Amino acid sequence: MNETLKRSISGAIYVILLIVSILYSTESFFILFGAFLLIATVEFCNLQQLNKIIPVVLAAATYTLFYKITIATTGSLYLLRFNQTFELIVLSTTLVVFLKCIHFLFDHKIVKIDSFSKYVYLIGYIILPFVIMTKIPFGISGYNPKILISIFILIWTNDSFAYIVGKSIGRTKLFERISPKKTIEGFLGGVVFCVIASYLIGKYYIQIAEGKMFIWIIIALIVGIFGTIGDLIESKFKRVAGVKDSGKIMPGHGGVLDRLDSVIFVAPIVFLFYQILNYVS
Repeated sequence: MNETLKRSISGAIYVILLIVSILYSTESFFILFGAFLLIATVEFCNLQQLNKIIPVVLAAATYTLFYKITIATTGSLYLLRFNQTFELIVLSTTLVVFLKCIHFLFDHKIVKIDSFSKYVYLIGYIILPFVIMTKIPFGISGYNPKILISIFILIWTNDSFAYIVGKSIGRTKLFERISPKKTIEGFLGGVVFCVIASYLIGKYYIQIAEGKMFIWIIIALIVGIFGTIGDLIESKFKRVAGVKDSGKIMPGHGGVLDRLDSVIFVAPIVFLFYQILNYVS
């Protein structure tokens, strides 16, 4: 089969599966992302040459715990507030590990990851971001699938136009040592089109008031900036491991980590933005 056709078919299946699962019910949403988490955990263990049993059990147990908490607190203002401290602890832990990931990205001296750091990355870069990702569509009013779907659309918009603009007019390398094909022009193009898409999503899909449109503009900037960082960090992990793709589950696209590297890094930052908005309001 032609490589382009293979890539198109597997990409279309992935997008349809993702959107249908998010829209159909909370149960299908949690099942899909739970499966994504377990596959991503296995892929990360393969990259880092870790025994898979303990990481998979840890990922499954953590995800199940958060699923029970999320379902129990949906619609209850009291329980949501009771759970807020716990969520902030998880978010803070994730953000600290993200700082470590950024240091890992820019430190050109790192050619091998020590055992302790591997488990730190496993928890703070893989497991907890997936957990936080599943909390984004939930609020006091319950499950709102439009929010997470919109974030995925923005990520796809950013990736697509970064590629198109970069291939068309890209001249200045963004981070050649890690990702030779990325350019500054492509990065800026992706952000610009992401902001445009975000405005349209906010106005016509989410249908928020014009005065609150800045919220989705900021989310677009978060997606453009931190999505790119997430992509570069996953590329660094693969480069250190000496592999091209994190897995082979999606023909032409690689593994789950290859497809979700941006949203893994975006989701906790968006969740942090939510917390700041709630605190201010």
